[in-house]
Amino acid sequence: MSPTSSPAAGAALSAARRSRELTDTVGGPAVDVLVVGLGATGAGAALDAAARGLGVVAVDAHDLAFGTSRWSSKLIHGGLRYLASAQLDVAHESAVERGVLMERTAPHLVRAQPFVLPLTPLVSRAQATLAWAGFRAGDTLRLAARTARSTLPAPRRLSAVETRHLAPALRPAGLRGGLLSWDGRLTDDARLVTALARTAAAHGARVLTRVRALELTSSGALIRDEVTGETGEIRARAVINAAGVWAGGLVDGIRIRPSRGTHLVLRAEHLGPLPAGLHVPVPGETNRFVLVLPQGDGRVYVGLTDEPVDGPVPDVPEVPETDIGFLLDVLGSVLDVPVRREDVVGAFAGLRPLLDTTPPDRADAGDRTADISRRHAVLTSPEGVTTVVGGKLTTYRRMAEDAVDAAVAARRLAAGPSTTAALPLVGAAAPHVLAALRAPRRLVQRYGTEAPAVRALAGLDPRLGERVLPGHPVTGAELVWALRHEGALDEADLLDRRTRIGLVPADRAAALAAVRDLVGETLSRQG
Repeated sequence: MSPTSSPAAGAALSAARRSRELTDTVGGPAVDVLVVGLGATGAGAALDAAARGLGVVAVDAHDLAFGTSRWSSKLIHGGLRYLASAQLDVAHESAVERGVLMERTAPHLVRAQPFVLPLTPLVSRAQATLAWAGFRAGDTLRLAARTARSTLPAPRRLSAVETRHLAPALRPAGLRGGLLSWDGRLTDDARLVTALARTAAAHGARVLTRVRALELTSSGALIRDEVTGETGEIRARAVINAAGVWAGGLVDGIRIRPSRGTHLVLRAEHLGPLPAGLHVPVPGETNRFVLVLPQGDGRVYVGLTDEPVDGPVPDVPEVPETDIGFLLDVLGSVLDVPVRREDVVGAFAGLRPLLDTTPPDRADAGDRTADISRRHAVLTSPEGVTTVVGGKLTTYRRMAEDAVDAAVAARRLAAGPSTTAALPLVGAAAPHVLAALRAPRRLVQRYGTEAPAVRALAGLDPRLGERVLPGHPVTGAELVWALRHEGALDEADLLDRRTRIGLVPADRAAALAAVRDLVGETLSRQG
């Protein structure tokens, strides 16, 4: 089987496979590991355990990347922000994991992203000096993590002319120049989770979406099939709770302090060409920035906030107007043409699952979640359930490894060490192999070595080569591929996670009918 023309063996997730494996699992023999939650960490844990030769079942109440893992900035950070708060171990871990993704496990999904920090009149020379020192320290982190210079170029100073060339939308008045830095950038966070889940499936894991864990014990879970409403039991020798902001609802004693990160979605034409992203300093703060992130699909993201959230955790967080106003104000401090509220065509918010270690009698809802450590934690309950919380998208692999290590030790499973630091995800290949693929660059950055197979679907049916929505690059072939190979079950999975059409409500509404017809036609042929 050629890796450039067919899906990886065993990696195809579909409605038919879900139904078959769910039947085999519920009420069946105990598996080695049950993972609850299919965000980046949960899917990563499923892959880690399966790659060690353990029998794995991974479930999620919704879809792959339904929770926090689809609401990130799509960045793979090198840990620079953690140096400023003296979290040296977190900074180094982030830089190492960035290098793993960029050079070994997912070079098709993660690439170098340039950023410009404009030196406007609002940035003092002392602040500029501090920022430059930070970028140089970040480059030292890259070196310590043994990430190649060819993977991440060096930071450098820019003249005012160079700065405007990379970011023409900047206000020229008073612009002294800029600072250019580089970091890792995902094509899409939800696509990373999909690749993790499919790679886990290729190693034998049963990946079951729309399966809600109602109750966890050390020997498994009571579950409900959200498609049929039927309940049952999945038995397991070890249970890993990777439910993110919902983890505390499954295991007693876990207290999560959610932090809301909000992004705006703008049309790219409103800001003009953006060869680089922007770090926009937040006025009045030393080490806080708003990011401007061109997406290459006609959209630009602007984010993000870091605000504490109290009360019940919703399935899909709401975006408050206060967050939108804050981001627009910061953006307006550097742009030549201001962005107005009506220019915001979409917005999304994710909740970071930060572990609350504050004693209950001293908790203060007014404390800044930005000050809570981003270190992850792996906790084993008295009943023997392993929970992993905290951390961030960049370090999902290390979090997953630590969680599986803890579960293996707690339940005395026979398993070797983790192999995922050197295990390529579905679609991964060396840069020269990816560059030689006969497929559009956009598809290669989303599907890697499978891009020619996605493109070939359009050759079987010319309708699949057409765009789903005018002005947006996604084609019908990508939707069919998602239904056949990526575990998508309905139009919401397609619009909101396998593609990101749904981030703009107007675009979602315009594409919904056509996508719904395609889902019905494809699933009827499968079934």
